[in-house]
Amino acid sequence: MKKTFTIIFILFAALTNYAQNVKPAEQLPETNPVILNRISEWQDLKFGFMMHWGIYSQWGVVESWSICNEPWIDRGGIPYNKYVADYQALNKTFNPTDFDAEHIAELAKEAGMKYVVFTTKHHDGFCMYDTKYTDYSVTDPSCPYSKHENPDITADIVNAFRNNGLWTGLYFSKPDWHCPDYWAPEWATPDRNVNYNPTTYPERWQKYCDFTYNQIHELTHNYGDIDILWLDGGWIRPEWSIDDETREWLGCQQWIQDIDMPKVAAMARDNNPDLIIVDRSVHGRYENYQTPEQAIPDTLLPYPWETCMSMGDSWSYSDKDVYKSTNKLIHNLVDIVAKGGNYLLNVGPGPDGRLHPTAIQRLHDIGKWMKVNGQAIYSTRPLYPYCDGKVRFTQGKDGHVYAIYLLDEGETLPEYFDFKCSSNLKNGQIKVLGASAKATIKKTDDTYRITVPAKLRQNPPCENAIVFICK
Repeated sequence: MKKTFTIIFILFAALTNYAQNVKPAEQLPETNPVILNRISEWQDLKFGFMMHWGIYSQWGVVESWSICNEPWIDRGGIPYNKYVADYQALNKTFNPTDFDAEHIAELAKEAGMKYVVFTTKHHDGFCMYDTKYTDYSVTDPSCPYSKHENPDITADIVNAFRNNGLWTGLYFSKPDWHCPDYWAPEWATPDRNVNYNPTTYPERWQKYCDFTYNQIHELTHNYGDIDILWLDGGWIRPEWSIDDETREWLGCQQWIQDIDMPKVAAMARDNNPDLIIVDRSVHGRYENYQTPEQAIPDTLLPYPWETCMSMGDSWSYSDKDVYKSTNKLIHNLVDIVAKGGNYLLNVGPGPDGRLHPTAIQRLHDIGKWMKVNGQAIYSTRPLYPYCDGKVRFTQGKDGHVYAIYLLDEGETLPEYFDFKCSSNLKNGQIKVLGASAKATIKKTDDTYRITVPAKLRQNPPCENAIVFICK
């Protein structure tokens, strides 16, 4: 009897240990082949257009964050309550009558971009789409733009970009600082988080979860076949996902804010089973790709990813913004693609709905380069070691190997340059994208040398970066 009891105890302990180590499905990476195939198709796109736009463009301030009561935020000495009240009243003056979604979509297409991600609602709660769950929206009579012929800005953007052949992605903030069931007006708002304990007030938190669910339902069911649902606000997350970094986001109270993503995701994919979902920073089933922000990883990453980065210093519009040079933007694109990522480049329209002239010029310039060299960008994958000095490598699905030489501002192609590459490249003449003249490649020991003829150095096919087809 004692032996039987021991065996039963061992089996029970083993099963308990197994149960404790088996993770729920939402904690594991996506396995659905339909979605995995869609992610692979997204990886082929490489270059996307992001639009941070909302009522904050009228002040030229950073999107939403100036109404968050955290010590790092500067409001120029204006008392917090007055500042928030004035900010939240910006819906009454928002009237971007020069907004032309078709023009912006055409600019993005000309630049070589293949998808868009638009901020339908940022943390301030103002909805740039037609919603029946709040009157704080662009289509509500309280907003002057509601009198426009087509006041639903999200619908305009989705239709324009879709008509130009780009994928459509909708950004949505999980936290809503305007909703009384998130920032309850009867309590102070010490930081970015919900200002009451969801455990103490479960009915109220459920109201907020329902509100969020219903708004995401509108976005994923009222605008046709959306390709990407891009969820921001990573402090709203299940308890299992909290680590040392994300715990800091929970602020002074450390309250868990779980909106039941399995339920939200299932609903979002009701009529769109291959929808890509990006629940940012919540690594698991509903973060189909990761999104490093304003930074390029140092090396290759072993999962699908996208650098989201502003063209200037700010996500949102500022007439004093300092824009990155065309050279820098193209180098960023090449470096990101060589490391296996996508580049989501943000430009924020102004309060009138137009892009800054400098941003428009940058898009034109990038487009000129992409028309010559897109073959080395689209549908490519990394080639170890992805770079050597000023050279970046990509490889096409057809076996082509591209060596992309990054030119400094004003630099002329050198007579020759050396690099190491893991692929076995053949000696001889090689093509240069956009040029009739050919270069030559020769291997010595473990190093390749590309020699550039004088004709090509004097008349390069483009500026900023030159692409050599090595195989």
